[in-house]
Amino acid sequence: MRPRQGEPADGRVPEDDGQAAVRPGDGGAPLRSRGDAATVRPRDEAALARDICLRQLAVRPRTRAELESALTRRGISAEVAAQVLDRYGEVGIVDDAAFARAWVTSRHHGRGLARRALATELRQRGIDPETVAEALDALDESTEAETARALVDRKLRTVTGTPDAVFRRLVGMLARKGYPAGVAIRAVKEALAERGAEAAEFADQIDVDAFVEAEAGPDR
Repeated sequence: MRPRQGEPADGRVPEDDGQAAVRPGDGGAPLRSRGDAATVRPRDEAALARDICLRQLAVRPRTRAELESALTRRGISAEVAAQVLDRYGEVGIVDDAAFARAWVTSRHHGRGLARRALATELRQRGIDPETVAEALDALDESTEAETARALVDRKLRTVTGTPDAVFRRLVGMLARKGYPAGVAIRAVKEALAERGAEAAEFADQIDVDAFVEAEAGPDR
């Protein structure tokens, strides 16, 4: 059988010489993967920055700092990043104040997080202290106390153990959600007082102020 045109006479497949394939008529330029399109067809840096931001925002709302970080990782210059994000701020696409307010509402009602935990999360996302404080103004002490009690009541439906063990477990749960010691201890004491005779007797012995002082330690 005669070999096809371009095939070696012995029928063996030539080894890859490591060179990219060349499309006829393209002037000898090697083909590249779709991910290398930017190197083949240089794009306007600002357009690329806008594309990166919109892709990030399509997943979930982002803070300005989060978008700046994403742009930096993709090699966008600080000057172009600032221009794009300034423009997005002007038209309301990026709004740290709105992000912070929505975050506080969602995370408090959804997960029962208190002001301290919420402030930490917002700072980790690059929100400035003034904006954080303004967002947390919507969450006052009475609202925190009500949410703490609701969390305790919900957990009491399934928790088991001695009153002391239950008390410590519930206080620990609230502490991890950012509640101050006084709020946490008071919420658990009130809930135990309504649970049963043994739990009520234990709750009656709880001195909230003493517990708070013990938690604060000598360096308070």
